[in-house]
Amino acid sequence: MARSNYLFTSESVSEGHPDKVCDRISDTVVDAYIAAMPEARLGVETLATTNRIVIAGEVRGPDSVTFEHLEHLTREAVKDIGYEQSGFHWKNNDIAIHLHAQSADIAQGVDSSGNKDEGAGDQGIMFGYASDETPELMPAPIYYAHKILKDLADARRGKQGDAAKLGPDAKSQVTVRYENGRPVGVTQIVLSTQHLDESLDSADVRAIVEPYILSALPKDWVSEETVWHVNPTGKFVIGGPDGDAGLTGRKIIVDTYGGAAPHGGGAFSGKDPTKVDRSAAYAARYLAKNVVAAGLATRATIQLAYAIGVAKPLSIYVDLHGTGRVDEAKLEDVLMNAFDLSPRGIRTKLGLNKPIYARTSAYGHFGRAPDADGGFSWERTDLADSLKSALS
Repeated sequence: MARSNYLFTSESVSEGHPDKVCDRISDTVVDAYIAAMPEARLGVETLATTNRIVIAGEVRGPDSVTFEHLEHLTREAVKDIGYEQSGFHWKNNDIAIHLHAQSADIAQGVDSSGNKDEGAGDQGIMFGYASDETPELMPAPIYYAHKILKDLADARRGKQGDAAKLGPDAKSQVTVRYENGRPVGVTQIVLSTQHLDESLDSADVRAIVEPYILSALPKDWVSEETVWHVNPTGKFVIGGPDGDAGLTGRKIIVDTYGGAAPHGGGAFSGKDPTKVDRSAAYAARYLAKNVVAAGLATRATIQLAYAIGVAKPLSIYVDLHGTGRVDEAKLEDVLMNAFDLSPRGIRTKLGLNKPIYARTSAYGHFGRAPDADGGFSWERTDLADSLKSALS
């Protein structure tokens, strides 16, 4: 029997975290190629350290996307994040680009030919999750950990009072107390944020960030018993890739559900949507969210499995965590037929062949409002009515 009273913690990291800088750059490259050729193929990794960025990987796309253009876009991305420091500056960073053609052995399995549909870009398992504990159908701990950092980043960018003294690198962590299976309060709040004013101590930083944290959380969730840890190590001036090297794809739990759901292991950033690590994880979230939005359960976990070069998923698994109002096996059959879960079918249904990926690189790939241009299309709930009808 599932526990109903417990504590659960999730963390988030800001757009200026070294790994998130790399995710942003990798997805900026993806957007550049897909904007020029919607069917471009990419597997792009980025390394960032003191005053140096290295971009490497495989691409198949038009020659019109030059390395000079990618270097310009990389500098613009770092500038947008806010790095103008001696150890990491958008203008002065040494940028090396090592992109080469995609393996022909992989391409022959993925490309469509004759009667063969386009196959998955790799094997793997992908999970989607949804819960009704927030309006966005996300687990509360990760949702609020993201919101704290996003609100602080907006204040920093907007130079709102003393928030202008903060730097781009930050981490948050929220411990949520559950009673009867529902989130009711916060017992611990952790916030470490870079500050550009070297004279600030932990108390000074708390005075800056506390109003934003309180505003981000439900108003009755913080009490006198809530324990705060703001910059617990003291000074945090050297941040970002100057303080710690970053790599693409090292924050997969931050990117998804904060540990509240399983993860298949594959990262998202730097990959085009033929890579089911990305597109099928989006599809699984889309299905799980629509199951909960349809009122078929209050929690849903969905697993999809793929083999490289094979179009259709090998399996679909549904777990409604004892909250379901329908038979899980029947729901699996309905979901498998809800839309074409091949890589091509997912891209078509969710409109993924668009330059919509750089925006996903920080503050989570899920729990975001769908954009008018097709971004975060997997957050739509337009399948809910048809699922209810199929299972009525």
